[in-house]
Amino acid sequence: MPLLQVRDFPADVYEEITFEARRQNRTIAQQTIVLIKKGLGEEISNRERRRIAVESAIKRDVSADAQSVDYVKLVREDRNR
Repeated sequence: MPLLQVRDFPADVYEEITFEARRQNRTIAQQTIVLIKKGLGEEISNRERRRIAVESAIKRDVSADAQSVDYVKLVREDRNR
């Protein structure tokens, strides 16, 4: 695996990476890779991944429900009231 060394890396950025790595239960190296991939557009965040999963689940549920609903029957029931 290739090795990457960055000279004169800003201390404040390093501290932020360290903090976020601890928060995400990752090593500093793992967190740095995640951030670089995200910066390159190769990785989506966990929050975005969950949002996409929820949206697709909702679409599946709605389309399944929409197929099973008899709209004509609902309109007739509404008119009879």
